[in-house]
Amino acid sequence: FFPNVGVATVKVLERSGLTVEFPFDQTCCGQPAFNAGYTEQSRQMASHTVGVLDATEGPIVVPSGSCAAMLVHHAPDLLRGTDMEDASVRVSARVRELTQFLVDDLDITSVGATGSGSAAFHRSCHGLRGLGLRGQGEALLDEVEGLERCELDGAEECCGFGGLFALELPEVSTSMMETKLANVEASGADVVTGGDVSCLMHLAGGLNRRGSAIEVRHIAEILAGS
Repeated sequence: FFPNVGVATVKVLERSGLTVEFPFDQTCCGQPAFNAGYTEQSRQMASHTVGVLDATEGPIVVPSGSCAAMLVHHAPDLLRGTDMEDASVRVSARVRELTQFLVDDLDITSVGATGSGSAAFHRSCHGLRGLGLRGQGEALLDEVEGLERCELDGAEECCGFGGLFALELPEVSTSMMETKLANVEASGADVVTGGDVSCLMHLAGGLNRRGSAIEVRHIAEILAGS
């Protein structure tokens, strides 16, 4: 849905002095099927993706907390007892969410980005609760020259998307989103950003329906700015 996020991720990593490889036969990690209860289909998808990634070397950097959490936690469970069990454990140990990789592994907060205006950072549930991310995104935004980071009330509260949750319980999902968007608007930010396009897609729809001028951008796109 958002190939520009992948392009921006490559730019950020290359600017940080890294060589980026992209195996073109990778596909979905299987998380949507997994969340919907299609265990066997999810297992097949995870098996393929794990096999592709296991044939590579180096850290596996993922610009998505939800996809990263799937590969770190759920893929090894799905593939336990299969001929891909060992591969899933190896891949799990190599997966890093983008901001986690930059700040925790490379000890980088400044990637040479420049910007303008102001931004508020939303902490996605999979990154926060699934991977234990806290503060990495904000640390990177604070080093973007010309960009002001706005504090966001309720930054750790769910935006209401939650994959199928938004489809199965739309009233609850919408109520949670409205609370989040009210906090975004109150922050005074020109842009709301985060590490998961699923959350950002949800919030962008809500802002559009409100007629809001606030933009929605993945953090990789901001960090790729120059």
